[in-house]
Amino acid sequence: MELQPYDSTLEKIWHYAFMVICGLIFFFLIFPILVIIPLSFNATDFFTFTPEMLSLDPAGYSFKHYMDFFTNPDWQQALWNSVIIAPMATLLATSFGTLAAIGLARSHVPFRGAIMAILISPMIVPLIISAAGMYFFYSRVGLQGTYWGVVLAHAVLGTPFVIITVTATLVGFDRSLERAAASLGANPVITFFKVQMPLILPGVISGALFAFITSFDEVVVVLFLGSASQKTLPWQMFTGLREQISPTILAVASILVTLSVILLTFLEIMRRRSERQRGMSPS
Repeated sequence: MELQPYDSTLEKIWHYAFMVICGLIFFFLIFPILVIIPLSFNATDFFTFTPEMLSLDPAGYSFKHYMDFFTNPDWQQALWNSVIIAPMATLLATSFGTLAAIGLARSHVPFRGAIMAILISPMIVPLIISAAGMYFFYSRVGLQGTYWGVVLAHAVLGTPFVIITVTATLVGFDRSLERAAASLGANPVITFFKVQMPLILPGVISGALFAFITSFDEVVVVLFLGSASQKTLPWQMFTGLREQISPTILAVASILVTLSVILLTFLEIMRRRSERQRGMSPS
């Protein structure tokens, strides 16, 4: 929203007031996240800014909480579990979500609206309800307390994000390209990988990133379905907050925030690339 020369005084006041309101909302959302980063370098074992930190005394800062994270076997086991589970869940969610989005993009598919509503329902249904339902079902089929049970559950939670992003990418897809490829002798598989996939790839990657972040940060479902051997990083953080207030949690949170910023930056780059491919001006 930009000011125009012909805007009235009231419109100009509203413009600046709107900017101030947006700034306050941004500050309200971001400030609690930014606070944990300097706290993670605290030289003491407390969740507070010490006088040395406030005076910028180097003695008040330390990397000991980061060292504890990288040397403590409990934290390393939790990190290893997250690194194993999240990519596997992302791969499944991306595969299933992409295929579902391509299928639902066809106009001749009956009950598309109902099918889409069912597939994205894990985003809408409260997570505690999904976790409880998965627990009772997985207990019956022997998947509760296994790596594959957690992977499949996280794949279910990540699939809706892939479906939505890929469906949005397919809105601008030119179906005549598929017909042209078929007229040249390409079968559906070759058409998908050579024609369709390169054009929808930004949407697929965006959905995969959302699915990865969802799996990597999820704690409720893994509490229901996992056992001690499947304890992930968020579960370890939750345990640390509940049983012992360890500042190592702040170091882990800072690392996760940094990782999220990197992934979201990459996501924005892919979004702009997708818009350019579809002939839209990046916003």
